[in-house]
Amino acid sequence: MTALPARVPVDVSVLVPAKDEAENLPEFVRLTREALDRAGFRWELVIVDDGSRDDSERVLASLAQDQPNLRVVTHRSQRGIADALQSAGQVARGDIFVFYPADLQYLPEDIPGLVLPILEGRADMVTGTKQGAYEKAFVSGVYNGLSRLLFGVRVTDLNSVKAFRREVMEGMALRPDWHRFMVVIAAVDGYRIVSRPVPLHPRRAGTSKFTWKRIPVGVMDLISVWFSLRFGRKPMLFFGLAGAALFLVGFLAGIAALVLRFGYGVGFRPLVDLVSMMVISGIALFGFGFVGEMIAGLREENRELLRRLSRFVPPDDTA
Repeated sequence: MTALPARVPVDVSVLVPAKDEAENLPEFVRLTREALDRAGFRWELVIVDDGSRDDSERVLASLAQDQPNLRVVTHRSQRGIADALQSAGQVARGDIFVFYPADLQYLPEDIPGLVLPILEGRADMVTGTKQGAYEKAFVSGVYNGLSRLLFGVRVTDLNSVKAFRREVMEGMALRPDWHRFMVVIAAVDGYRIVSRPVPLHPRRAGTSKFTWKRIPVGVMDLISVWFSLRFGRKPMLFFGLAGAALFLVGFLAGIAALVLRFGYGVGFRPLVDLVSMMVISGIALFGFGFVGEMIAGLREENRELLRRLSRFVPPDDTA
């Protein structure tokens, strides 16, 4: 890993997950240097080699020798974009993070435009809106439409390049593939979000990492994120209501069974089985709710501990 001197302050850290992008990396680094030097930022470029099987390791080592602003993080195997962002964020020193792919479909010349609203204090996160031909436009449109419907976030494109304050990602637990939901998670946490048009260009080299296999995974992730954001902090709201509903159904079915048995002399065994199943299921869901509340309480304690640690400033060892 290469790094700037530890005492050099950084305004903007560009976080770049890269998988088999050896052909694009030299041009991407050159364009990034030109764009950010021209903008006058104090910047660094953190590229994560996410288990590449091409010549990326050698290319990045060569680039790092000539570019003091470049830092390289290597994953021995592919861990995905979310893990790559977290790895980059752990070593980045900027106050503002920018998530940018290395495939040159987005040009680095648009980075200053994403960062500017944050520097001016108008936003905490700026997400790009793709402009131009996009081969996965239908899938992206369905995903964005479902996300807006479920989460109520009025942003046209949730899965694009974005700039955001450092604390946005530091307070966010990014599980595998959850980088697609950074915008909605940030919105739920109360951060100010704006969008900005960003041109999309044809890929110059390499191949797309998107396959149809990501579609069902994306749908399940969408449901998982919605459930986590909706009920993660109040699990009893889901499990308690569901358990109460099942218990009520079992209670009413039990009354009906008693009336039939002792009022009309009719014994209906399936109704008794229904009573047992509903009552037991209701009690079980209540139990899940209580356990969920305990886990949610521990999560809140951890969040508060992290907030306190983030406010801790270590003493200056040069004093």
